[in-house]
This record gives sequence, C-alpha cells and structure tokens, in this order.
Amino acid sequence: MERLTNVIQPYAWGSKLLIARLCGRPPSESPEAELWMGAHPVAPSRVGSRSMIEFIEGASEATLGLKVVKRYGRKLPYLLKLLAAAQPLSLQAHPSLAQAREGFERENTLGIPLTAAHRNYKDPNHKPELICALTPFKALCGFRAVGDSVQLLEALGQDALAKRLANGVKPTFEWLMGLSRPDAAVLVEAVVAACQRHSGKWDRECANAIELQKLYPGDIGIVSALLLNLLELKPGEAIYLPAGNLHAYLGGLGVEVMANSDNVLRGGLTPKHVDVPELLKVLDFRAGPVAIVQPTREGEEDVYVTPAPEFRLSRFALTRRSAQPVRRGVEILVCTEGKMTIGTMELKSGESVLIPASDGLYALFGQGVVYRVCVNDEGPQPASR
Repeated sequence: MERLTNVIQPYAWGSKLLIARLCGRPPSESPEAELWMGAHPVAPSRVGSRSMIEFIEGASEATLGLKVVKRYGRKLPYLLKLLAAAQPLSLQAHPSLAQAREGFERENTLGIPLTAAHRNYKDPNHKPELICALTPFKALCGFRAVGDSVQLLEALGQDALAKRLANGVKPTFEWLMGLSRPDAAVLVEAVVAACQRHSGKWDRECANAIELQKLYPGDIGIVSALLLNLLELKPGEAIYLPAGNLHAYLGGLGVEVMANSDNVLRGGLTPKHVDVPELLKVLDFRAGPVAIVQPTREGEEDVYVTPAPEFRLSRFALTRRSAQPVRRGVEILVCTEGKMTIGTMELKSGESVLIPASDGLYALFGQGVVYRVCVNDEGPQPASR
C-alpha cells in the first residue's frame, strides 16, 4: 500500500475553490482544474521519490498483476481524476480504439511532433470515461432527440435551422461546422438574441447559450450546444461517455475515471485546435436521452457499472464502521469526504493511495467517503499472490 503525491493541472477553466475546499485548504490563487491520480506520462503521480511509471516498471507484475500485464502491457490501464470546472470545457469527443491506433500511426508517419498544437492523437488508445458528481454538476452530453431539438429551434423562431435539423443531425452538424467565421458569427448572434427573448420550456438551454456567448463570442459551438442534452447531475449520479460522444462539462466537482489516454477531438468553445474533418470521422450522431448511471449496491460498495474494460469505479460511504472490500487487482482509492483509515494508513479528504495487486486484504474504517478504481475485467482476486 503506497501513499500517492499527485499533480494538479492548472487549466484556465478550473476552479480556485472546489479542489481546495475538498482538500481542506484555502482557495487557490490560480485555477485548479484536475487532480490526476495514475501513471499518465503527462503528469504521473509519485510514489515516494519515484514517479508511478518508474514504480510500475520496477515491479510490474507485483503492482499490476499478471493478467493486466498480459492484456495492457506494463502500464496502468486507467487514470483517475478530481475534476473541478468553474467554466465550460470545450465541446469534444474521443476516438474508438481502432480510430486512435490508426490516427496515432498516421500522425507519426507524417512526422507531427507529439507536442504540436495541431496534433490530434497523443497516444494509440481510446478514452471512454465516467464522471461522477460530488457537487451539483452541469454537462452537455450527446445529441438530444431530433424532435425535441426541432421544437427548441422553432420556439426560438429559427425555422430554417429547425427544418434543416428535421432532415438529420449529421448533415446539420456538418453544415454548422463548415460555416465561415463571419457566417457563423451572424448565426450565433441571431440565435443568442432569440435565447434572450425566450421565456418558457427551454429557459435552461437558453441561459446556457447566453453564458457561452459571453465566454466564446461568435463560436459556432454555441449553436451546436443547443442540439445536445443539457444535464444537471445530483451528487452521486454519473454519466458514461463512450467513443464518439460529443460533450462538454460546464461546471461542478466530480470524480472522473477513464482509460489512460489524452486523445481529444474538439468541436468548439475553445481557442485550441479544431480539426473538423477528423472530428466528423469519430462522432456518433445517434440522438436521444442520456442514461444517468446510478450506483448499484454490492455489499457495502456502491458500483458504477459501465462496459469499459479498463476501469471500474465504486464508492464506500462509512459512518464510524468498517468494511472489507473484495480485492480486485491493482487499485487506487481517493478520500473525498471526512477521514478514512485504509489498512494502517489514514487518508484525509483529497488524499489517495495505490494498492498493488500483490497486496492482501485490507479494511476500511472511519467516517467519510472513499472512491475506488480498479480494472473492470480483472474480477475478484485472491487475498494474496
């Protein structure tokens, strides 16, 4: 069992308050967007004086377990984060595994440096992800059912756009992304003006468009956002984002877990590189409501069930009592509330621990909440190896 020292990513959209408050310290002077827990090359956690990458390389089978090494190599297949958004993130989607491998190899062949601003594929891996709300959490996620979005546009007096959308999400989105900057700015201005006049069923969506216009004036992503499901997750609720899902986190604090990748294709609401043809190749244009992932109770553990093989997220919420989790290979645990003793190690809110696959059983005790991530297809493990 190893205590982790983790890296905070200071992205501009991050909150100065949310991670600091969870960790029990004063607000930060600069944005704190994500606290990374794992072995990603961009910002690996530290185990003592070594990076987690070095720690794993020094004892791969003991740390990861033989089954994980055989399937994923000598790499931790997941990345755990605390994500704190004070402003919206970019509209984005992630590729499938096949798309990531092809794109990574293609860009390598073209000689595009990994650090280049216009590089799309930083690694050959996909990035399915799950976000679980710790506070009320707002997000855009997937295309709304076409009939509902047509009603929204008609309510805004955007009849031409509504008629276009009735013929399909894909051609409408392609048309939007193909507009010139001046034409996009004219359309955005008209749509936002209509949102300012609107009062009724679509108030939340209109308020979001008005706010986005303040942050990204004239960005066509403001219109695209009106075609997406606008969600407000309650604490404890989650959403799962498979390959191709167009989404954006808008505000709040959550626990996020994903396959160990940094591949992002953006579609607006950002000053960063937007590659429209590549984005269109990976997007899933199926439209409809989003399934909220509610935890499933398994003994004393609340499990967030997803099809992702790389990760399995669960939660233990204890009130001065103990629990003995079933071992499931290599694990990372992070305390998000109160204080918890894990084995002989005490964790305060914001602190985390790595439990290698070769470690035996451990007990949880205390008054607080701990989130645990392990490999989804690893299955229950023997107490020791």
